[in-house]
Amino acid sequence: MRPGAHRVLVVDDFPDAAQLVCRLLRRAGHLTCTADSGRAALAEAYSFDPSIVILDLDLPDVSGYDVARQLRARPGGRHLYIAALSGWSQPWKRQAALEAGCDDYVIKPASAVMIHRIIDTVEALQAEPAFRERDRVDP
Repeated sequence: MRPGAHRVLVVDDFPDAAQLVCRLLRRAGHLTCTADSGRAALAEAYSFDPSIVILDLDLPDVSGYDVARQLRARPGGRHLYIAALSGWSQPWKRQAALEAGCDDYVIKPASAVMIHRIIDTVEALQAEPAFRERDRVDP
């Protein structure tokens, strides 16, 4: 993995869509892992320890909203950058994703530009002291 590369978990129940996103990320030097369900996403998140999760909201078992909530609740979960991926453009869907703990909301199909924008956003956020302090607990 190149210096500055990210560990990205791509969650989508359509394998072709997940693999396309992974291919774009790997070409940019990032390490990727995929999951095709909510349960698989939670298991992979614990073993793979991503810094970024690109999360389909409409999964066959556990909703992406619930996955986002559970990821945020785990130790270190506040440092994750979670980008919701959805085929729905309604404002209330976006709002629900943000309330569940997602940082971003991307409409499918996600273009290469959108995937790279997610990475650029994460890199800009990580440079901010407030982001680095999100999990700090004062005695």
